[in-house]
Amino acid sequence: MIRDLKGIYIIWLRDIKRFFRDKPRLITGITRPSLYLFILGSGLSSAFGMFGGRGGDWYMDFVYPGILGMIVLFTSLFSAFSIVWDREFGFLKEILVAPISRTSIVVGKALSGSTISLFQGIILLIFAPLLHIKLNFPMIIKICLLILLTSFALTSLGILIASRMKSMQGFNMIMNFLVMPMFFLSGAMFPLKELPKWLEYLVNLNPLSYSIDALRYVMLEDRTFLAHPFFINILVISIFAVVMITLAIFVFNLTD
Repeated sequence: MIRDLKGIYIIWLRDIKRFFRDKPRLITGITRPSLYLFILGSGLSSAFGMFGGRGGDWYMDFVYPGILGMIVLFTSLFSAFSIVWDREFGFLKEILVAPISRTSIVVGKALSGSTISLFQGIILLIFAPLLHIKLNFPMIIKICLLILLTSFALTSLGILIASRMKSMQGFNMIMNFLVMPMFFLSGAMFPLKELPKWLEYLVNLNPLSYSIDALRYVMLEDRTFLAHPFFINILVISIFAVVMITLAIFVFNLTD
């Protein structure tokens, strides 16, 4: 067990070091959240101010948790890209023959993806005062825990897919096919209430929608837009995380 714990730590530490040493990726990770927030959020907020009856300020508060969830989605799923990269360049074989269990490799990868997602989420939280969004310390702790839980589940999903991928192009194609529907069906940009029935079914199947709903519960005083009780959101995300990490471990143990 001690050997596997050391293996988890080493896998986690390697991915974290690679992230901070990769300057373009680090700069992109810092600037992308702010671009999404200020350009997309401000643009849509202005549109709602022109055409909506409630004005546009409420929409910036509403979309803020959605953009936070979007950053977590993108970062978590694509963090599993390192598995495909390591396979193509032969490093994965060296990891697989190391005297640690494959379970520890999956857990280490999932934890590293969660840590990187948390880092990018904290960057977005720094901009909250500029948008007149009030966050106190207990709220920030709850938000960080939600980010960790969500990113752990989504990174596990990415690992599950990456474990069977043989090329980087195939992985990118599947991720792009998966990411955008998950984002648009998460309620990040629009309320989940009073949707058409067919769209409501799709939204309820999307685990990210429960995460963003939980973030809005923590961050917004106006909770009229919430679709589910807070404990239901946490329960669904937790079950999804357990299922995904279990499947990822099972499939990764079948990797040649």
